[in-house]
Amino acid sequence: MSHSDARVKDIMAKEVSTLGRNDTLDLADDVMSLERIRHLPVLDEARVVGVVSQRDLFRSALATALGYGEKAQKMLLRTIRVKEVMSEPAITVSPGTTAKEATRLMLERKIGCLPVVEGHTLVGIVTETDILRYVVSF
Repeated sequence: MSHSDARVKDIMAKEVSTLGRNDTLDLADDVMSLERIRHLPVLDEARVVGVVSQRDLFRSALATALGYGEKAQKMLLRTIRVKEVMSEPAITVSPGTTAKEATRLMLERKIGCLPVVEGHTLVGIVTETDILRYVVSF
């Protein structure tokens, strides 16, 4: 496979953790911390409807700037639903999208990931890290 022939399906992560619209941000924070990831697709009836990023969590955790402790921050995150802070609609690509086009889309939209969907089913996610890992493999 040449550099220009790579498709999203060749570089995406196939195992993807997700959230529901009504999950709370403390769950998002826990999943991101445990799995060491920065983006979580949000599903509604198995369809990708948005993305929550670590940046969304930071924006929502203004409690830190207000001097709240870790316990108080966690309590605050329990009160905020994913649907209140997620980026929507989700910008998605298909498995056959070229890596180059996915990269261009992330740069243009200033986003760090693209959920990969086939029909309406989530089949993977491609992130900036996946793109960089692919580029350095040459």
